[in-house]
Amino acid sequence: MSNNIENWSDQKIKRRQFFSFAALGLAGGAGALGFSWYKGLPQTDSGLSTANRAVFGFNEKANSLFFGNQHLAKTYPKTEAAKEPRVNGDVGVDTEIDTDAWKLEVVNPAKNQTFYVGIEDIKALPKEEIIFDFKCIEGWTEVVHYGGTRLSYFLEKYNLGTKEKTDDFFKYLGLETPDGAYYVGLDMKSVMHPQTLLCYEMNGEPLPSEHGAPLRLIIPVKYGVKNLKRIGKLFLSDTRPKDYWHELGYDYDAAL
Repeated sequence: MSNNIENWSDQKIKRRQFFSFAALGLAGGAGALGFSWYKGLPQTDSGLSTANRAVFGFNEKANSLFFGNQHLAKTYPKTEAAKEPRVNGDVGVDTEIDTDAWKLEVVNPAKNQTFYVGIEDIKALPKEEIIFDFKCIEGWTEVVHYGGTRLSYFLEKYNLGTKEKTDDFFKYLGLETPDGAYYVGLDMKSVMHPQTLLCYEMNGEPLPSEHGAPLRLIIPVKYGVKNLKRIGKLFLSDTRPKDYWHELGYDYDAAL
């Protein structure tokens, strides 16, 4: 009787092992077929599948519906800010410039106008400071302390954003480094957000060169890829401006 029970148990275990390995093999085969199908999908110029790009586009539209001035990044006391914030990425800031001679090029299509603004003019605008958790797409975060003025204050000061003889806003704003090597595009909701700043200070001191001196963008509700260092040009547009990391396959919005 004992031998019969043992033989039955052995057979039962063997059957379970067989079905387990069979299921594992089927799952692996299905995974390989699925990956092959995915790799065969049409791709964008960046190498991203059109299916992924469509998902990114849907996420951007959903975020736009719910995004507003009440969507604020968490802030922290100054004591929690990093004393020597991490330096990450040097595209557009890898060459020295004369910060004393720097001017921000501003292109306003509403008046077919280009003009230049110095750093002292920007410092004359109402000052804001923010201590927030800077988030990188690489997975690291760090609490940082920046000072500057709201981008919305700058637009208001220079009568930017709205179209000529109308109250309609342009849909987008583009920013580029002086050498044009790095560039980002922002929708107007993000531009006008109260935490979106043009910054010239870090930890209460003038912005270091490696962090974008003399002026950089800080937008806490976006990943770090949107926080452009060393702004050289600012322009308004009704068509979506080019975006460095979007061209490399990331989503345009980069929202948190």
